[in-house]
Amino acid sequence: MASKKIREMRVEFRKTSELIPYARNSRKHSEEQILQIASSIKEFGFTKPVLIDENSSIIAGHGAVLAALKMGMDEVPTITLPHLSESQKRAYIIADNRIALNSSWDEEMLNIELSDLSDESFNLSVLGFSDQELSKILESEASINDEIDEGIDYQEKFAVLVACDNETDQKEKFEKLQELGYECKLLVN
Repeated sequence: MASKKIREMRVEFRKTSELIPYARNSRKHSEEQILQIASSIKEFGFTKPVLIDENSSIIAGHGAVLAALKMGMDEVPTITLPHLSESQKRAYIIADNRIALNSSWDEEMLNIELSDLSDESFNLSVLGFSDQELSKILESEASINDEIDEGIDYQEKFAVLVACDNETDQKEKFEKLQELGYECKLLVN
């Protein structure tokens, strides 16, 4: 259950020059990444407030503050988290950065999204991928499309993912759907 202090959170603009970076921040921000964050801010706005404590010390958003300073922004949106103990602040600084690294990409969906954005002439450079990464992803999508275009009876297909409780359940459902005439593929999580 959220504490009363968390329920009272509000975004406040603070002077960028008054925000204090955490001296022992273990996350490093390269100049290239700071420029990527600045590009993102220019394109989308400052969409994630900097998290600070009651003394204006940065808990999360160090890279965004560096980008804001580089851009000459006088103020940035912040949220103050007065309910965290000193240990919780230090731990959250690490957790905020680490937990984000624990996710992965759905490569197929990423290919589709990047391809569509590219077709719409959207500036893909603000997404944080290197030019080489974007080329590789888009070439992969193009080769998939080329393979599809070479097919004689190409028809648009739609998919449904059926979650199963176990391998036996998966096998039974797979066989039943095939008996009903559905084209099926097995996926293992």
